[in-house]
Amino acid sequence: MLLTHEEKAILSGATGTEGDRMALEVVTETARMLGAERLVDFHSSHIDGCLYHGDSGALYCEKLVENGARVKVPSTTNVGALNLLKPDQSRLPAAERKMAYRLMVAHERMGCTPSWTCAPYQAGARPALGQQVAWGESNAVAFTNTVLGARTNRYGDFLDIACAISARAPYYGLHMSQNRHAKLVLDVSGLNPALRAQSAFFPVLGSMIGRLAGETVCAVTGMPGGASDDDLKALCAGAASTGAVALTHIVGITPEAPDLSSALGGAAPEQTLSLTHEMILEARDRLSLAKAGPIDSVALGSPHFSTAECQEVLRLARGTAFKVPVYICMGRHTLTELEASGADKALAALGVEFVVDTCVVVTPILPAEPGVMMTNSAKFAHYATGNTGHLPVFGALSDCVQSAQAGRVIWDQELWT
Repeated sequence: MLLTHEEKAILSGATGTEGDRMALEVVTETARMLGAERLVDFHSSHIDGCLYHGDSGALYCEKLVENGARVKVPSTTNVGALNLLKPDQSRLPAAERKMAYRLMVAHERMGCTPSWTCAPYQAGARPALGQQVAWGESNAVAFTNTVLGARTNRYGDFLDIACAISARAPYYGLHMSQNRHAKLVLDVSGLNPALRAQSAFFPVLGSMIGRLAGETVCAVTGMPGGASDDDLKALCAGAASTGAVALTHIVGITPEAPDLSSALGGAAPEQTLSLTHEMILEARDRLSLAKAGPIDSVALGSPHFSTAECQEVLRLARGTAFKVPVYICMGRHTLTELEASGADKALAALGVEFVVDTCVVVTPILPAEPGVMMTNSAKFAHYATGNTGHLPVFGALSDCVQSAQAGRVIWDQELWT
């Protein structure tokens, strides 16, 4: 592998700190395993490895801190395992809570921006078209490539912080133009235009993209213009959860895909699939393991809810309180905006519990006894049972609000006819 004089000097210990040498060694060895010929400089990083999965992560990061490591590019933090504004919200055992806190602190000590959100692109971190970045967290990666047109692979825990410290990443995969062309085309133009305009359609389509594409770059044709960041966020999260998707060309929306030919790089697709209404309904139904009856909670915000989405909950509720806990996961930037408008008090009066800095699927916050959790998130629905033991019910946001008010599953089937 080709290394610059500066990279060789850091690896030999001739320049930089021991932490710099450690981080670059991780990056170069990973690059060799991936078959990369060189490393690439990049502009920003989003760090997924600040979520506690065991003591080794905290000890690794504390070793980097001890050896003088500091991030060299702007680096935001993904969710941790704790709501730092309300640490006892998580039922982690005391020893694990302590280590989870140490892990979050270690990232701050290395100079990361303590954003603690899985949607950093809604908190001001929006790379420019064509910029090389090294991001972790699957939905953030998919959104950055798909919606913003920046270039990143899916960087895993601990490699992400090593890249941020060295300001270098393996030059392979989606960093390279030739690997960003679509091979598979999904055509949704035959679906009812009213359905394609529904916010609930986007996470369902995302879950289909993940299952059909896997890690293949695909192009979606027939999508209406004017989709919101929240809609695209939901699509990217669904695709990145059910598959290994890091880039989807939504023709007419993705900056690199003003038309299908551009998305394909001028080549013919290897496969084209026309999605039918029946396929959409099947994908929707796969997101629910419970179909009817009482629910124990509603969970919203995977990825983290925006201020606009919180305002929509208020609008849909029309002042009627909830009969079951409604957990809304969000970043601090959203909570600050809600507090400025007073919307936080209105939501709390309905029965909303704010989950900040973290998420109910990655740390134990939901009711201890497994039950039924309703959500409008394909990502929550995909991970709920394995991570929490709760059975998911998927519905539109309006379904979630009405079900929370009734304490049982309510579906508006007209959305899908």
